[in-house]
Amino acid sequence: MPSMITAVRHGQSESNVAYARAQASGTAVVLTGADEDVPLTPLGRRQASALGRRLARERGPDVVWCSPYRRAVQTWELAAAELSAVPEVRFDARLGDRLMGELAGMNLAAIMRRFPEEARSLLRAEYGYRPPGGECFSDVADRVRAVVGDMRAGYAGRRVLVVAHDAVVLMLKHVIEGVALESVAAFAPVTNASVSVWRGSRAEIFNDDGHLRDISL
Repeated sequence: MPSMITAVRHGQSESNVAYARAQASGTAVVLTGADEDVPLTPLGRRQASALGRRLARERGPDVVWCSPYRRAVQTWELAAAELSAVPEVRFDARLGDRLMGELAGMNLAAIMRRFPEEARSLLRAEYGYRPPGGECFSDVADRVRAVVGDMRAGYAGRRVLVVAHDAVVLMLKHVIEGVALESVAAFAPVTNASVSVWRGSRAEIFNDDGHLRDISL
């Protein structure tokens, strides 16, 4: 069993900004390109560096498990540049973001326009909804559960850092603490570059972003 599991969401990404702007204006947006290739924004890069400084103050991890998505890898690389020693790093596809299948790249307004029946299903049961060709949150939980099992089996007594996505951090709360899937929404959204820490099955902190307060927008 790891002595501590720390999970962070990647810094602000270009898709985060695009979705936020669309939501603010009430417009539909469909992003093109592969989700795994979306990079950080300049603010996201500063958030990642601030995260690294926090990790350095808190001794830093013994081992890192990172999503292979570009925004997560960039977050780790920028954070690692602030550490005095670089730990063992593993990139694991099981820590990738939730797959949205045929709805990939669309915000809710776009889904409502193109796939109204799917939009209604999503709004009825967000955490139980599986888009065509994609994943529901229990699918993400199954991936996360397998990773946590590997951590517990192979990294006893070590400090593990997970660098991933909001869906992964939420499912860590579900898997580690046993929070019911239908109750996880109460802990969303997980903010960019926030920190969550578990010792055993207990969360010491969740979704903490105090280290980001002094960085410029």
